[in-house]
Amino acid sequence: MENKWDFQVNDIVTMKKKHPCGSDQFRILRVGADFRLACLGCGHQMMLPRTKVTKACKNVLHENVKKA
Repeated sequence: MENKWDFQVNDIVTMKKKHPCGSDQFRILRVGADFRLACLGCGHQMMLPRTKVTKACKNVLHENVKKA
């Protein structure tokens, strides 16, 4: 099975469902079997399993990090 999304720390993901605060964008803080996401609207942090994040994700905005 091919992985549709390439998730990395500090990427911004847009989810299908909105957070109760009204925002649908989250920053990825931790990647692994579980993801730690921070809501960009209210700052609430949550842990979600990878399978749930990949199913609920609409779009990924990759953070362009320049390494010196």
